[in-house]
Amino acid sequence: MFERPARGESVVLASIDFGDPDYAESLSELKLLAGSAGLEVVAVVEGKRGRPDPALFAGSGKADEIGLAARTADAALVIFNHELSPVQERNLERRLQCRVLDRTALILDIFALRARSNEGKLQVELAQLRHYATRLVRGWTHLERQKGGIGMRGGPGEKQLELDRRILLQRIRTIESRLDKLARSRAVQRRGRLRGGVLAISLVGYTNAGKSTLFNTLTHAGAYAADQLFATLDTTTRKLWLPEAGRQVVLSDTVGFITRLPHALVAAFHATLEETAHADLLLHVVDSASANRERQIAEVEKVLKEIGAEHVPRIEVMNKVDLTGAEPRLERDEYGKIAAVWLSAMTGAGVELLRAALAEHARAATPETVPHFTKTDLDNDPDGLERPPMG
Repeated sequence: MFERPARGESVVLASIDFGDPDYAESLSELKLLAGSAGLEVVAVVEGKRGRPDPALFAGSGKADEIGLAARTADAALVIFNHELSPVQERNLERRLQCRVLDRTALILDIFALRARSNEGKLQVELAQLRHYATRLVRGWTHLERQKGGIGMRGGPGEKQLELDRRILLQRIRTIESRLDKLARSRAVQRRGRLRGGVLAISLVGYTNAGKSTLFNTLTHAGAYAADQLFATLDTTTRKLWLPEAGRQVVLSDTVGFITRLPHALVAAFHATLEETAHADLLLHVVDSASANRERQIAEVEKVLKEIGAEHVPRIEVMNKVDLTGAEPRLERDEYGKIAAVWLSAMTGAGVELLRAALAEHARAATPETVPHFTKTDLDNDPDGLERPPMG
């Protein structure tokens, strides 16, 4: 339904500095996002403004500069490092004579590439439908022609544009209904875990912080992990045996966050992210080697607050000490509880400290309602817990 950029397609990036202190990092992320989508960046056009231009966002002069860069590089696509209004996007396409996408559309495209489960694909499609619902008119004059009369799909005098919008809204309602059924199924599963006293732990963090690598190191799950933004999208869940605590926990790897994560995605993935809000413990994985780690931590905290997970107990996992030279260690707060673990998920250094931290938390968590196990109890379930079939 959505025309996505072709892999290897040449693109021009456009970025306007409005005085944001994180401007440089945002532009670096846009380049990484383009690479993650398989696009070839052939030019980057930057500019400074006090505020966005209502019609062309970047202003007429800068828009002409962007258009010249696209024609010179023979690029048929321009991606803005900002969220564009439908009017701005349409005006820019007419002015530049090429396709124009904003940062939100690029992230949605990457999510569409990475979704594997039925639920993940539905969530991405819902986010795309919501984003493009106001962008049906993109200079395609055939959408304005009237369709009417006996035997036509639309009613008498119904415009093609109106018919397309009605079909789109029907599809949105269908997907929302299917996702609601899946959310209810998850709620039943969650109540079963609560009755059984199973401790639920979720990995959260900024994209490319190393969550999936740590998940694989702890559970040997073999989940896909790569040095790229949004390498994995679908939530993966496995059982983890903690012999020090004499019990097992359920560990979940979740989608990574990013600066200005599109609201359409947060809304579409709310049911999945809701699992994080119901977790007993969050492992906030942080790229300790990043020069912007404090801002990345703040971005994750902002999304956690948005989904109602700000009060869930958490341990900060300061990952990638192999890149910084820091020693693996535990850090405790003023109450003696473990607040942070420094480790390397890639080399395994310090992972035993995290396991010890999880065991300590597990022993302290509602022992009267949590069943204890021996290793023998798990012999018939060596591979861990999979999500129930979706769809």
